[in-house]
Amino acid sequence: MKYIGAHVDATPTIWTAPEEAHALGADAFALNLTAPQRWSTPRYSKEDVERFRSLCSTYGFGPGHILPHSAFVVNLGSPDARKLHLSRVTFVDELRRCSALGIDRLNFHPGSHLRQISEDESLARVAESINYALERTEGVTAVIENTAGQGSALGYSFEHLAHIIDRVDDKSRVGVCIDTCHACAAGYELTGEGYERTWDDFDRIVGFGYLRGMHINDAMRPTGSRIDRHAPIGKGTLGSDFFGRLMSDSRFDRIPLILETPDASLWKAEIDWLRAHDSSHE
Repeated sequence: MKYIGAHVDATPTIWTAPEEAHALGADAFALNLTAPQRWSTPRYSKEDVERFRSLCSTYGFGPGHILPHSAFVVNLGSPDARKLHLSRVTFVDELRRCSALGIDRLNFHPGSHLRQISEDESLARVAESINYALERTEGVTAVIENTAGQGSALGYSFEHLAHIIDRVDDKSRVGVCIDTCHACAAGYELTGEGYERTWDDFDRIVGFGYLRGMHINDAMRPTGSRIDRHAPIGKGTLGSDFFGRLMSDSRFDRIPLILETPDASLWKAEIDWLRAHDSSHE
């Protein structure tokens, strides 16, 4: 069975997220734990945490169904010492928020070298940052998201993901999230004969054992564009055949599959379509 959902709103209170996901008929959801473009966010109230946990229990959202997203300002590979420190402090705070809410994983973009240091040096800083954060927290897995390769962003290749994982001390608490639009934009062929070749490469280089979630988005631009533009399911470069194939692939069972497609009004219909093509649905 696949856990299918969308990135829902967590404002004005954190517990609106499970309510919105339930209204969509989702099995999973993503949310932002802090303000995406700010370094600090007020602490959750005890009442909000308790209501979030209660609603998740009521609607059947367990820890493995929720894939929160770290703040966009976080750059764990930053060449700037001050921003690297702020990123690490914010990331630790978000991991602790996950623990408070009963969530067992946190998705994040690996970062950017900003053309000020080498890719290898920046990747090493990402791994150091993960080690820093995991040493100060318990129980929550740091989930590295692949990127489209825009600008100076890290994480556009499976080799980048493996490079980071290799340098993380506690490998039981590190994983990856594959965004299908990002993979397409980065040059990975996901349609036709390229489908199996790409996933074979992923398994050989990273390993399906590290896969903790996916962002399932069609791509507005062609393969290898290095441009991150999401499209509704079946309306982009990847097309309906790819998503039907993905839904029939047991390698993607029992992890959160999260829509970040651009039209939220389509999410319920997209979830229904994806679930109808899930051959493992119970």
